[in-house]
Amino acid sequence: MSAPNTDEATAMPAGAVGSLTFDANGLIPAIVQHARSGEVLMLGYMNEMALQRTLETGLVTFWSRSRGRLWQKGETSGNTLRLTDIRQDCDGDALLVLVEPAGPTCHTGRPSCFHRTLQGEALSERLPSSIILTRLVDLIHERNIKQTSGSYTVKLLQGGVDRIGKKIGEESAEVIIAAKNYSDDELTYEMADLLYHSLVLLENQGVSIENVWAELDRRYR
Repeated sequence: MSAPNTDEATAMPAGAVGSLTFDANGLIPAIVQHARSGEVLMLGYMNEMALQRTLETGLVTFWSRSRGRLWQKGETSGNTLRLTDIRQDCDGDALLVLVEPAGPTCHTGRPSCFHRTLQGEALSERLPSSIILTRLVDLIHERNIKQTSGSYTVKLLQGGVDRIGKKIGEESAEVIIAAKNYSDDELTYEMADLLYHSLVLLENQGVSIENVWAELDRRYR
């Protein structure tokens, strides 16, 4: 593949540029990951100008190898990627781009481009499985903002700390009972209830789940 040579591109020599190493075409692979859920969303390529544009605007921009120009993700669809952080790998020849996506990342309408098996079969499961917590947090927040009619979540939020706290107390007791019954299925079900109601309480109090992750990380360290 020949190096990009349009006016918009900055031709990059092979070798290190600063602490990064671009290839012979002046490009570096950029793995895009959801900053909160950890889901891998896509793989793109950046040249130095795309990287600079990303840092300046806060919106992830790539070098399109097929179109031979800079390409801001979501420039036509609106499904932009808001930058939260960038890290380089140990060799400086690949980037990890952490983002907050606005809508699906894949052109197929899927949240992630990585949704097929090696045989090409489309899968509905998303990886890692723990992203359900982030998805649930986002859904609870959306219900709160929209005040969705008939929503159990909205009813809990409208009831405030008293109603939510009562449910957390009930679910905590049921978790203990399930454990004393030595029932894996019962414990799983009741723990899911407890986690859900705890997330509703965090939304009610305006406390981010990331605050909890940070506290757990502090304790672990």
